[in-house]
This record gives sequence, structure tokens and C-alpha cells, in this order.
Amino acid sequence: MSAEDADAEVVVREATEEDIPRMVELLGHGSLIEGKEDLTELAPYRAALTEIAQGPGAVLVAQVDGRVVGVCQLIVFRHLQSSGALCAEVESVHVHPDHRGQGIGGVLMRAAVQRARQLGCYRVQLTSNNARPEAHRFYQRLGFEPSHRGFKLTL
Repeated sequence: MSAEDADAEVVVREATEEDIPRMVELLGHGSLIEGKEDLTELAPYRAALTEIAQGPGAVLVAQVDGRVVGVCQLIVFRHLQSSGALCAEVESVHVHPDHRGQGIGGVLMRAAVQRARQLGCYRVQLTSNNARPEAHRFYQRLGFEPSHRGFKLTL
């Protein structure tokens, strides 16, 4: 499937509770830490999805032939800067390994950016682990610029 074909065959929609096991599986495939996601205990994921659904952000899934093959989260928050404008951040972008390189991630990311536009966000930002140079090239092809250096403090 080419990137052009992916636009016609990929359906992007908001995630539902029924999608949780598959989303957790996708998060596990994409994790750099083995065993970070727990498919045996889905209650925390259900609670998170319920809370996320109440805000302006969303968890989006990409389907091909009725099967969820990709996921991302769009977080929307208000900045004090830029006259208090809304900003969006994309997190947890994962496509199943069997479906990578087929344009699905691009369709999913364009849908997230479009949602941010519809919500009135002035910017979409993301971070990507230094260990993921292929992901960096992917984001740059979509128009994202490596303008900042990110830092994290695990608590």
C-alpha cells in the first residue's frame, strides 16, 4: 500500500473502550522498555481514556480493514504565552510493526493536526526519543521542525 492508497483505506476515529486491549498492545510494540504496558490490567487504561474523552483532546486510532493498527493521543492545553492561546501536543504515536511504512502514521498524524486546527490551536508540538531517528525523519517529512531540545524528569 502506498501513502496515497493509505489515505483511501485508513479510517481515523476516536478510540472507544473496546479498542483498549489493541491500543495497549500497540503501545507495548512501540515501547523502548520491555513490559512497560500491562495487558493483564486494563482498568487504568479505561480510566485514562474516560478522563481524556472529557477534555478537548482525544485518543485517535487508525483502522485498516476494520482492525485498529495505529494510535496517538492529542493533548490540548492553554498556554499563558501567545495571548493565552491553545496548544496541542501529540503523544504515543504507534503503528503496528506489520503496518509500518504504508502511510498509516501519516494519515493518523494529519488527522491529529486537523483536530488541533479545528479546536483553534496555534501550534502542534511533540517530543520523540533520541533513540528513534526513523521517527524523527517521519515527523520532519510531515513538516515538524526539530526546534527545541526536550528534557524529562521521571517521578
